[in-house]
Amino acid sequence: MLTFVVPSVLFFFAKDMNAFFGICLIDTGIASEKEWGINLLDEAVKESGTNEDGSTWFRESGEDRGENGYRCRWARMGGQSHDGSTEWTETWWEKSDWTGYKELGAEKSGKNAEGDSWWEKWKEVMYQDEWSNLARIERSAEKQAKSGSENAGWYEKWWEKYDAKGWTEKGAHKYGRLNEQSWWERWGEHYDGRGFVLKWTDKWAETDLGTKWGDKWEEKFFAGIGSRQGETWHESPGGERWSRTWGEEHFGNGKVHKYGKSTTGESWDLVVDEETYYEAVPHYGWADVVGDSTQLLSIQPLERPPGVYPTLDFSSSPPSKEDPPGMPPSSPLE
Repeated sequence: MLTFVVPSVLFFFAKDMNAFFGICLIDTGIASEKEWGINLLDEAVKESGTNEDGSTWFRESGEDRGENGYRCRWARMGGQSHDGSTEWTETWWEKSDWTGYKELGAEKSGKNAEGDSWWEKWKEVMYQDEWSNLARIERSAEKQAKSGSENAGWYEKWWEKYDAKGWTEKGAHKYGRLNEQSWWERWGEHYDGRGFVLKWTDKWAETDLGTKWGDKWEEKFFAGIGSRQGETWHESPGGERWSRTWGEEHFGNGKVHKYGKSTTGESWDLVVDEETYYEAVPHYGWADVVGDSTQLLSIQPLERPPGVYPTLDFSSSPPSKEDPPGMPPSSPLE
């Protein structure tokens, strides 16, 4: 039986800037394999039924095959209340082909009697980059929810990309709205595997009355030398704007140049003795994602006949794979 839970962030919008941005922590919104609990059957199933309270349910599974040894094993299940006011669906899949491509994924959606709706998609992919010949693992998640009684909702998109030499990219885009108030957040991290790191965050919010505020920063480092810079700003409904910008230059010798100014006339420019600290490698990297992707790595492709070789696509991204039957389109919150 479906229990519909709308995340609390849907109904949260802090008016204080610091409290508001407290919900925008740089963490991972991508669940692990164990949390999803994907369990595919070996045989095709197609079942449905009606419960004593009049609610209905269905369950089906199957396997699709295509060119280049493509195989997709999938399972889909769902149900709805007797009057159709509450419903849910969940789809699992695993994909593989002869190029070494592997994919594990899941999608969930539903609604309740109050008109609240939600949708979530998760997948992880492993493939071999044709140009570098390196193995890559990519993980992603999309989540959204809408209120049936208010002009409220939220949407998130997360992604992580890793290769066997330490190259890593992570990021997220988020959006939320509660009646006349809206907020956005975007952040990213990039590690080239040789010591260079780039991190950035951009967060802002506004009301329908015209009040806007935000905060952003960026840092770049390599071999102990780099920079940080940022801005905090606020704009009134009448167009009056306040901002404070700041920056740091790290020279790698224990000296840091700090500077900044604001629209109210404050300013600073000085060199101080200060140690430089930054993360040259991600706290969660290639070894971690391999260890947490055992189900993905265990996917067995179809046996390739002797003398038959896979067709390789020399592109910068993994080959496109069609979603299993019954999958809704991946569209952001409107």
